Amino acid sequence: MTGLLVVTAVPAEAEAVRAGLTDPSATVVPVGVGPAAAAATTARLLALAEAAGRPYRGVLSAGVAGGFAGRVEVGATVLGTTAVAADLGAESPAGFLGVDELGMPPEWLGGGSTLAADPGLLAALRAALPTATVGPVLTVSTVTGTAASTDALRRRHPDAVAEAMEGYGVAVAAGQANVPFAELRTVSNPIGPRDRDAWRMREALAALTAAATALTAPHPA
Repeated sequence: MTGLLVVTAVPAEAEAVRAGLTDPSATVVPVGVGPAAAAATTARLLALAEAAGRPYRGVLSAGVAGGFAGRVEVGATVLGTTAVAADLGAESPAGFLGVDELGMPPEWLGGGSTLAADPGLLAALRAALPTATVGPVLTVSTVTGTAASTDALRRRHPDAVAEAMEGYGVAVAAGQANVPFAELRTVSNPIGPRDRDAWRMREALAALTAAATALTAPHPA
């Protein structure tokens, strides 16, 4: 068995993780933007490792994210308790309906539209990052960019702390391979009306490098 597989969306995030990583058994790979690319590439990496007789101890979806104002600050670190497929569902005259409300069985979704982080892996990360904000992280295919859509997400997910684009896809791949999953994010911007000039990407990547030192924490066997 090998160490932790850390997957990011883009190379800049992978480089930030590697810059802080001191665990030589961990592998860091950028797998693409969005839940589909993340799920497909992560599944391939897990399958190849298993076929070679060197399965990974766990999978961590890592990178930058938007944070809900009032719940997490820009530059902060977030640990996801669950990965939520926040925009997977249907529109209706009464508003958005998630797939759970549509009555789809969990097995059609790879385990459900909300997938929990592995308790052991999450506990190790929390111990190593005691100041991190902990809560659900939403996975979306379209990044939230208006006040109206932000308010709608707040109402539907009152406990969510951040929004990104890959966690749920990585969680599905990990679940199918029976490999522990967790999500680590650092916040580059508040969720809301899109203002690219206000993003603090450099600060978020620096925070990601600092958080990567936690990956030397014990991993589940």
